[in-house]
Amino acid sequence: MSAGNLWFTLLSCALFMGIVAWVSYKKSKDDVGSTDGYFLAGRGLNGTFIAGSLLLTNLSAEQLVGLNGQAYRTNLTNMAWEVTAAIPIIIMALYLLPKYLGGNFTTLPEFLSKRFDEGVRIYTVILFMLGYVFVTSPSMLYSGAIAVLKLFDVPGIFGISYEQSIWVVVWGIGIIGAVYAIFGGAKAVAVSDTLNGVGLLIIGALVPILGFVALGGGNFLDGVKELTTSHSEKLNAIGGPQDSVPFGTIFTGMIIANLFYWASNQYVIQRTLGAQNLAEGQKGVIISGFYKLLIPLFMMIPGVIVFHQYGDSLKSVDLAYPTLIAQVLPTWLSGIFLAVLLGAVFSSFNALLNSAATMFALDVYKARFNPKVSDKKLIMVSQWFGTFLALVTLFIAPLLMYAPNGLWDLIRKFTGFFNVPIIAIVLIGVLTKYVPAIACKVIVIFHVITYYMLIWGTEQLFGFKWEINFIYIYAILFAVEIAIMLTFGWIKPRSTPFEFKSRAVVDMVPWKYALSTSILLLALVVMTYIVFSPIGLAYEQAAVSPYFWPAIFGVAALAAFFMVWSVKFWNKRYADYVSKQQLNLKESRRRGKLVPTGIKPKFVKYSSKQV
Repeated sequence: MSAGNLWFTLLSCALFMGIVAWVSYKKSKDDVGSTDGYFLAGRGLNGTFIAGSLLLTNLSAEQLVGLNGQAYRTNLTNMAWEVTAAIPIIIMALYLLPKYLGGNFTTLPEFLSKRFDEGVRIYTVILFMLGYVFVTSPSMLYSGAIAVLKLFDVPGIFGISYEQSIWVVVWGIGIIGAVYAIFGGAKAVAVSDTLNGVGLLIIGALVPILGFVALGGGNFLDGVKELTTSHSEKLNAIGGPQDSVPFGTIFTGMIIANLFYWASNQYVIQRTLGAQNLAEGQKGVIISGFYKLLIPLFMMIPGVIVFHQYGDSLKSVDLAYPTLIAQVLPTWLSGIFLAVLLGAVFSSFNALLNSAATMFALDVYKARFNPKVSDKKLIMVSQWFGTFLALVTLFIAPLLMYAPNGLWDLIRKFTGFFNVPIIAIVLIGVLTKYVPAIACKVIVIFHVITYYMLIWGTEQLFGFKWEINFIYIYAILFAVEIAIMLTFGWIKPRSTPFEFKSRAVVDMVPWKYALSTSILLLALVVMTYIVFSPIGLAYEQAAVSPYFWPAIFGVAALAAFFMVWSVKFWNKRYADYVSKQQLNLKESRRRGKLVPTGIKPKFVKYSSKQV
């Protein structure tokens, strides 16, 4: 890169990031004086901001580089982590979000404290903090730095060593993300994420388009034809036993992992808890599911294009995406691409930082030490803790360059220490009334010990290894822990059934298209797998097999039927179901049945003042 191009790239990057920062400041400057404003964006986020923030919080530079690298190396089976997220997204939108907003919660541990006790709240905070502080947050920054270094020659540009470049990039990304999270609050994070999300969608779509043009020797359609008729096995998303994501894991442990991420991970659900009403919250969550369907195009097809161009000649699979970027992206877009790349990195970091500080302020400081703390003091405590956490992360992240090669597997698997028990506790909390708090504490301890033994412990201590994919281990432990908690509920139940009180401060009328768009989303997930399957683009004899179009049209017809059915028959039932959750038992009996026989919502002790 010439000196002129370098300065143009850096200046255009700074300009784009400056515009994002200015708009974020203007949109959020009046919403940081209260706890609702600082932690939940003043409960004023609409569906667009929620969807944009969820998109950027979820996507990162590691995915841009890593998923394309996996597609270059093997096939599209790793898209399952992204595409099948639609299932837990729908569960979150239709079932759990009405309970979170109805209970007026700010954090997930607060929800669990109401359902169980303060001990369970502390257990979950500890699990979250250990994961966030020591692995998730540092690995986000480090992987982001690696991505930037692979896409741009930072050592050569600034004349510094590789080690120094890691420190410079980590601290640069970390400081920018920390400023947004610590001083701007949740709304600044959401606004900046949405603006960066627009840039990511534009650039993300442009890269494969330009890649097809390059692959076709200047002709887009020729590039598409080459991709779909040659090396068709690269387009297969149906994983076998030897793939890193066997197809069976989609229906077992992967659902558990994705359900945790989209329905109980604090730094994700905090975006939805700031919704201005239930309808906007559901809209934002469901729209984010449609974004996830674009992942194969943005983050995997470019890797396949590079394979067609270079074969297996690249020194590292992680060079696939940087190689394509360097080849096809015009110089005048390089600065915006760098800004979007950095935005994807620090959006995940600042979301995590903001959520960790929120949990510390509300679930530790206020809950345990100063229940009558003022909003101003609570925000200050959150900012100080966020600053401390950011500094710890900034010092830990660069040290990962000295870790053993196997650390990346550890990072991918580490969330297994806390995602399974937390989502198990949440589901038991909302689906049962008699399971006691002690059950949750037992399974947390049980899970941490058992998970370690199954993943690493038996090999390290006894010399033998369980040859089970860790995603299947998620499902096995989830089932065991659910059984343990239900057993506690049967042998030693609560003395009184749990009754959930509605404290909703926002309108709780559901989005009128929630059911129909959910059906459409599920249909598109199935269609995506048909497209990238042995009867679709992975068919060896032709572009697609004779069964392809009948399968597509069959799914489309079923989806259309159920969408129409939902509008005519299910919308009213679902709206009544949500409405009934806002009534206490006495008021519900006085007014008569609001829902048809057979629909029996849990948690019926609500305040009639909310109706």
